[in-house]
Amino acid sequence: MQTERTPRDQTTRKLAERQKRWAPADTLPTPNPVPGYDFRWIRVAMVGQVDPRNVASKLREGYEPVKAVDHPEISILMSEHEKFKDNIVIGGLMLCKIPTEFVEDRNEYYLNQSNQQMASVDNSLMKDNDPRMPLFRDRKTKVSFGKDALKES
Repeated sequence: MQTERTPRDQTTRKLAERQKRWAPADTLPTPNPVPGYDFRWIRVAMVGQVDPRNVASKLREGYEPVKAVDHPEISILMSEHEKFKDNIVIGGLMLCKIPTEFVEDRNEYYLNQSNQQMASVDNSLMKDNDPRMPLFRDRKTKVSFGKDALKES
């Protein structure tokens, strides 16, 4: 008795793969990555009113508006905003890019600011510290199991 068998080269794993699950779509599309740049959506309008102060501050920080011709995969989805018609604007947000070095410098700056503030708070607390009644006491605990636990008690 001969059985019908499919040749191994005609079977694929795609047939055995689990079906993909539905997930809600992202509100804003993600641009194709460009080496050396990070992308961010910057608010240009809120409740139908243009927000020039926010746009100006982000441009001073080093953000550059992304041209629609540079990312055709997104320009199809964008809605027209009369003031930024050459750029990618969706729902009052404009796609901008910034060099990765600027992002790293900004993160380092804010980390230093945070560390300085924490040191200031610690110094302020510790100036009122009295050795007879310390504000902070290092407590050490030891957990042991078995025979050693019976010896210590």
